[in-house]
Amino acid sequence: MRMFFATPGALVAALALGQGAAMSSSPPAAKPPATKPIVIAHRGASGLRPEHTLASYTLAIEQGADFIEPDLVLTKDNVFVARHENDITGTTDVAAHPEFAARKATKLIDGESHTGWFTEDFTLAELKTLRAKERLPQLRPGSAKFDGQFDVPTLAEVIALAKLHGVGIYPETKHPSYFALIGHPMEARLVAQLKAAGWDSASAPVFIQSFEVDNLKELHKMTRVRLIQLMDASGGPADKAAPSYAAMATPEGLKAIAAYAYGIGPNKSMIWTGAGPQTSLVADAHAAGLKLHPWTFRAENAFLPAGLRVGTDPAAHGQVEAEIRTYIGFGVDGFFTDFPAIGVAARKAARR
Repeated sequence: MRMFFATPGALVAALALGQGAAMSSSPPAAKPPATKPIVIAHRGASGLRPEHTLASYTLAIEQGADFIEPDLVLTKDNVFVARHENDITGTTDVAAHPEFAARKATKLIDGESHTGWFTEDFTLAELKTLRAKERLPQLRPGSAKFDGQFDVPTLAEVIALAKLHGVGIYPETKHPSYFALIGHPMEARLVAQLKAAGWDSASAPVFIQSFEVDNLKELHKMTRVRLIQLMDASGGPADKAAPSYAAMATPEGLKAIAAYAYGIGPNKSMIWTGAGPQTSLVADAHAAGLKLHPWTFRAENAFLPAGLRVGTDPAAHGQVEAEIRTYIGFGVDGFFTDFPAIGVAARKAARR
């Protein structure tokens, strides 16, 4: 999910400046949903292990996740690998490899300038020499203890793991229009790989998600796999195929999405800000025939609404289970979480 090139210091500073008050209010009462929502392990159990590693995905499966989520980017030799971004500066030890020092570059991605090391400049064999590290060590020191232990997995490895344990995958195409522009289109390659795995139907244990629109429309022509239109609380798709996510979240916009997608993946704040009543998005999406899988539920105070934080330490865990139960009560059809075990427990509690 989004948090493009997030700066860990900024997350910590937000609460360190006095915004981390103890819990002052309770969320609206939740009611049991009509059907069981799916638990989607956001980058695996990424609150406990470095994200997008087989260790993170394996732990998520052990904790009861229904789907594991690999963000997909391409290598120089057109292999899908699981990384949150094509910039791997913050999630691998690439900066410590002198043999790759000359690969550092500045690139314009989705209209923003970024300096670092990028997957499209490495072959898979070269990427496999790197080791993953925790992206938010200040907030997740326990996960950071595993730095240097795991490599960068391929989509093929993620599929094999999911099949071995009988769970689904929920891949996100990252920056598809950017990759197409530099000669690495994603759509046909992804469909072919899923088809080779036997996953090319509406009943396959797969969702494909994207923040872009034309990417999903192209996939809609190629595959029957369920597609999810991601939305953020601000801005709009990088491919400029829609004026804004806000416009896409209107009843008219949702009706247009339903022509090519199975559901939407909205920023959770588009449904509830953490105070007051929920918005009409759940009802409007369901009226358009769309499912909703909001993102992302994280346990740390730094990511929780003020009323659900416990204490003032940004890294301390607040009442995320209560937050998830609230959204289940709103009627969401699934949710992304960095802590699958908490998500599973919240789902169980909400259905009592």
